[in-house]
Amino acid sequence: MGKVVVGAAVVCTAAVCAAAVLLMRHKMKNSGKWAKAMDILKEFEEKCETPIGKLRQVADAMTVEMHAGLASEGGSKLKMLISYVDNLPTGDETGLFYALDLGGTNFRVMRVQLGGKEKRIVKQEVKEVSIPKNVMAGSSSDALFDFIATALVKFVATEDDDFRLPPGRQRELGFTFSFPVKQLSIASGTLIKWTKGFSIDDTVGQDVVRELTKAMERVGLDVRVAALVNDTVGTLAGGRYNNPDVIAAVILGTGTNAAYVERANTIPKWHGLLPKSGDMVINMEWGNFRSSHLPVTEYDQSLDTESLNPGEQIYEKMISGMYLGEILRRVLCRMAEEASFFDDYVPPKLKTPFILRTPDMSAMHHDKSADLKVVGDKLKDILEVPNSTWKMRKIIVELCDIITSRGARLSAAGIVGILKKLGRDTLKDGEKQRSVIAVDGALFEHYTKFRNCMEGTIKELLGDAAESIVIELSNDGSGIGAALLAASHSQYLGLEES
Repeated sequence: MGKVVVGAAVVCTAAVCAAAVLLMRHKMKNSGKWAKAMDILKEFEEKCETPIGKLRQVADAMTVEMHAGLASEGGSKLKMLISYVDNLPTGDETGLFYALDLGGTNFRVMRVQLGGKEKRIVKQEVKEVSIPKNVMAGSSSDALFDFIATALVKFVATEDDDFRLPPGRQRELGFTFSFPVKQLSIASGTLIKWTKGFSIDDTVGQDVVRELTKAMERVGLDVRVAALVNDTVGTLAGGRYNNPDVIAAVILGTGTNAAYVERANTIPKWHGLLPKSGDMVINMEWGNFRSSHLPVTEYDQSLDTESLNPGEQIYEKMISGMYLGEILRRVLCRMAEEASFFDDYVPPKLKTPFILRTPDMSAMHHDKSADLKVVGDKLKDILEVPNSTWKMRKIIVELCDIITSRGARLSAAGIVGILKKLGRDTLKDGEKQRSVIAVDGALFEHYTKFRNCMEGTIKELLGDAAESIVIELSNDGSGIGAALLAASHSQYLGLEES
């Protein structure tokens, strides 16, 4: 009996020892896993660092590239496109104007009744139309522009008595065309290439305003296209209409771009007559900015290599809404593969490019709950990770912070680069100039931590001079802005003055 008890005791002791060893191994494995994950996090954080000295170098590089792009075509990665917009809205505009916004799988038609300084925008109406896939990728540009013109003629037919066109006048329209265009004048430009799922070969090289005008003629619609613009120039126009101190516009949404008001006599590549206003709006196409001072990581490099436009839009790929969530996915992928971050498997969904969208990232980053429930829910719903610890969730929030802070601080440096080019980055004795930057885009509007970080960094970079700089949300440049530009470039301007 004693031997049985002793034997049982030995077996129990051995079992306890084995369990303890397994527990110890599990703890060691776990501690090794977290150590490796923290190493990846720390390395990523160091490579994304944007100390104030580096940001000043980025701002200086932006200014240098702006000068180079204005000096000659192809002189810089920044295209610095001449928009031919030399009259921005003042608020005095009156009358009925239309806008057409074509930039994706849907297009919008809009009309606004402007009432001058006192009444401003009296009334506006808008209609959104979905473009069939066979029209987006058809064999003829006629099919696309006929489809648009047909929708436009129906929209014009619904004009009620609140919208008044003076007798004998032609309706005028601002055309926002958000595809690469070689601008030839305020109301003409040839398509360089289609993007965003469009593929109509015979439109490339054609003047898109002429194509639209011919289509409107075919459906019996008498409308003059007064301005061909992109959404950033439209945002600048909308901003200036509401605030005469607006000097530049920035889009921070799915993509990013900037436009600003330049003195025409400081543009070496401008060979035409100087405009009466003395001003010229420049569409920077700043998403293509690059510099050795940008903190590019291995994740940025792999994202760029696997993109549809490798080597292009490097700045955009580091700061815009299209890519922030994808950078997070790539870091998590490495953690899953090398540090068993999600235990011993890599969630299959994590392998899907762009599955983590920036709005999801923003929701996780702004999670204020004690247990970071929003982060856990997003992991479960998007990546199908059923169980996640608080520790895992906390690391994901830290990654969101690193990626967002870098993007916001680099955006701030770009804005300071524009201010430097215009000589508005310092306070001048006796001068009380106020510089307003109009900003549009969901990233700026809805990602609070991004916006706050960007605004804080501008103050950090400019010091006391930041007191004269205002960042202002300016919605719907591609719609209202285009209609306002049609008004400021109306063929009837001189007649109204007389």
